[in-house]
Amino acid sequence: MTEPPDATLRITMLPRDTNAHGTIFGGVILSHIDLAGGIAASRQAARNFVTRAMREVEFIAPVYVGDVVSFYTSVLRQGTTSITVKVSVEAERAKDPRHLVKVTEAEVIYVAVDEAGKPIALK
Repeated sequence: MTEPPDATLRITMLPRDTNAHGTIFGGVILSHIDLAGGIAASRQAARNFVTRAMREVEFIAPVYVGDVVSFYTSVLRQGTTSITVKVSVEAERAKDPRHLVKVTEAEVIYVAVDEAGKPIALK
């Protein structure tokens, strides 16, 4: 079921996204990982999803203001009520757009839910 990665989101990082050290706050990247993964899950199965878990995330390189950050997604597994999505994150440096840097990656598990928030089958 593994598909080629899909560039689900591309976002230019802004000054409002920085931490006290002047780099992009990790929580901003985590939020975009969750958003990109949720889009991929919804494309796979037209349902409402909630985030169940985000596996270990290790930041490999910092992200700076002006960098264009791409979030690539691929569906790894589909269960009865859940979908696992791999999200890979890459940054194009603002000062040299040809310079791509791997930032991090994560596996995120999403569960399909009904209007009451109860898990429902995907099929």
